[in-house]
This record gives sequence, C-alpha cells and structure tokens, in this order.
Amino acid sequence: MSRVPGWLGRLGAGLTEMGERLDERRAEVEKETTEPAPVVADRVAEPASAAPQPPVPAGPRPDPAQAVPWGVRVAAEAGWRLLVLAGTVWVLMRVISAVQLVVFAFVIALLITALLQPTVARLRRHGVPRGPATALTAILGFVVMGLIGWFVTWQVMENIDTLSSQIQSGIDDLRNWLLKSPFHVTDKQINQIAKNLREAIGANADQITSAGLEGVQVIVETLASILLVFFSTLFLLYDGERIWEWSLKLVPAAARPGVAGAGPRAWRTLTAYVRGTVLVALIDAIFIGLGIYFLDVPMAVPLAVFIFLFSFIPLVGAVASGALAVVVALVTQGVFTAVMTLLVVLAVQQIEGHVLQPFILGRAVRVHPLAVVLSVAAGGMVAGIGGAVVAVPLVAVTNTVVGYLRAYAQEQALLAAQEDAAPPEFDDEADRAGAGSVVAAPRDAQESTGGLAHQE
Repeated sequence: MSRVPGWLGRLGAGLTEMGERLDERRAEVEKETTEPAPVVADRVAEPASAAPQPPVPAGPRPDPAQAVPWGVRVAAEAGWRLLVLAGTVWVLMRVISAVQLVVFAFVIALLITALLQPTVARLRRHGVPRGPATALTAILGFVVMGLIGWFVTWQVMENIDTLSSQIQSGIDDLRNWLLKSPFHVTDKQINQIAKNLREAIGANADQITSAGLEGVQVIVETLASILLVFFSTLFLLYDGERIWEWSLKLVPAAARPGVAGAGPRAWRTLTAYVRGTVLVALIDAIFIGLGIYFLDVPMAVPLAVFIFLFSFIPLVGAVASGALAVVVALVTQGVFTAVMTLLVVLAVQQIEGHVLQPFILGRAVRVHPLAVVLSVAAGGMVAGIGGAVVAVPLVAVTNTVVGYLRAYAQEQALLAAQEDAAPPEFDDEADRAGAGSVVAAPRDAQESTGGLAHQE
C-alpha cells in the first residue's frame, strides 16, 4: 500500500514536467512567427527569382525651409522686403511726378516759412497779434523777393546790348588768339566749328520753336506756382502748429509719440539749414560781386544775384555760378581778367567751405559731403534744378528724424527693461500690508497643509 502513492507521485511529476516543456516549445514557436528573423552576416544571397522585398519606409522628411542655408534665407527675406520698398518708392515717385507743380510749390513754401517763421515769432513776442504778424512778414518777404527778381531783369535788359557787343568783340579776340596760339588752330577749323554750331541750331529749330510756343503755358504755370507758394506760406506761418497737430492724427497711435518728438527737431534742422544757406549765399554774392566789380566785369550786380541764387544748390551751384562769371569775364575783358575772376571765385569758395559752412551751420546740419554730392546729383536727375535745391535739406531732415527715432526706440527699450527688472512699488502702507498678507497667505496655507499631512 505504501508503494502506490510513490509511483503515482513520480508519474504526476513526469506529466507536469512534460507539460512545462510543451508550453515552452509552444512559446518559442509563437515568438518565431511574430518576430522577424535576425540578419546573419554569412547568409547565402537569395536567388534573383525570389520575390522582391517591399521598400523600407523612410523617416519623416525635413521642412523645406530648414533645408535652405541660413545665408540664402536671410538674403531672400531682405530681398523681397527691398522689392516691396522699391515698389512703394516707385509708386510714390509716380504720384509726385503727376502733381509735381503742387509738390514743388509746397516744398518751396516750407523753405520760405522756415526762413520767415523766426520773424513772426519775434513780432509776437513784442505783442503783435498772430494775424497781423503773419501778414506783415509774408508780404514783406515776398516784396523783397519780387524786388530782387525785378532788379536782375532790369539790369540784364539795360546791359544786354552792351553785353552782346562785348561778347562779339571777345569772340573775335578769342579767335585771333587761337590763330596765334601754339595750338596750331587754323582759320578753316574755326570756321568749321562755327558752321557746326549753326547747323546744330538749325537742326533744333523745330524744338526751339515749339519751346517758344509753350512759353504761354510756362508763364501760366509759373504764376499759378507763385500764388500757390504765397498762400501756402501764409497758412503755414499763421497756423503751422495746428496743421502739425492734425497731421499727427494720421500717424498710428503706437508710433505717434516718436513722430511727435521728431517733428520739432526736423523743423529746427530745416530752419537752421535755410537760414545758414541764405547767410552763406549772401556772403558769397557780396564778395564775388565786389571782386568782379573791381575787375570791371560787365553786369557785376546781376552776376552777384545769380551767384546768390545758385548758392542754394550746394557744391554744384557755386561751381556753375562761378563758371558763368569766369566766362563773362573771358569773352568781355580777356584772359587775364578771366584768370583773376577765377582766383576770386576759388578764394571765396574755399573760405565758404572751410570757415563759413562749419561756423554758421555748425552741428545743426550734419551731412557728409559725399551724401551732399550724391543727393544733389539724384535730385537733379529726377526733378531738374528744383530737385537739386530740395535734395540736401531733405537728406538733412531725414538724417535728423532717423537719428532721433533710433535713440527714442533705444530709450523706450531701456525703460521697458528697467520696469521689468524693478520690484513692485507701493503707494501707501495699506498696499504694503495687503501685499504682505497676500505674500504670507501661501506660506500659511503650506504650513496648514503640512500639518494635515503630518496628522495623516
């Protein structure tokens, strides 16, 4: 009886072991069917007739923008913005060219206002009302400019006959000098040059005639421009502050404080430029006029007035007016007088460039000479003499505005950084007590929470 339970125990243990082995084998078979077979290095290559394996799917593709180099991306971003800016400038120039008469009249009115506005302010400080001070200043200013124009015209008409005869005599003298000069110029060559000039004038006779027929239109446009300049100057002198305040309403609210600060600085720059240029041009005209007067050059006073007017075009105007004086001296008085006139012009221009400009204009108008030359050339190419006159004050005002806006933006950024870094300020003791209770409240809550946790 005692052997049966032992035999049965060994049989049960064998069956149990056999079942465990079957379970392990079944688990291995299931694992082989679910997992891919490992790659063996020395596995024999499959025949070509075997079915092709499907391609392994690649990972996610990168963003195309990330595949472009950083420098190319920066250049593209700057490029399309420059294209938009160039298109905007082109459209603006087209609009300005369509209303060129109005734009130039308003710009000239701004320049005249910058010249006359200190006089209005001085009269108002002496108790003169704004209306009479504005009217008196504007009328006197335009009367003076009209008298200058009339005087130049009168002098030219009075001396035109004498000047023409002197020019003819000077041309004959120049011809005789060329024939006797070491340049070996022959009479035939001089006659050929004169013939070419006559042919050029004859070929352009139609254009000259058409320009003469358009003279009536030019006169009408000139009169309209003068009236527009007069009324614009009158209203700018009388109501300039209100016009500026109304213009600020067109600026976005975010940029309004910066523009409001840049406006008065731009006006001071424009005023300093106009007053300094007028003073420098007046000194140039006086000294060059006295020089050519003592050299007995005809029409010295009209030439001095032309020098004054041309001096409003920086660099180029002084050269052109000086060359005109030298040519008149050459054809009327000879080579020696022309050389002496050239020396006078060069001396006065050197004094202007090294003494008058830095002393009178000073630091109010800080524009590099290269910027002056390029702006005058660009203004002359775009809008002729008017563009050359307006170019330099426009560059000076733009320089002032851009510099102020840059400094204003840096100041605002610094103030914002200081406000973010500064601790909160309190107005009174009650705010401090309230803030102290608010700060202490989380600590009390933490302590109570910790007590509950400790009790749990």
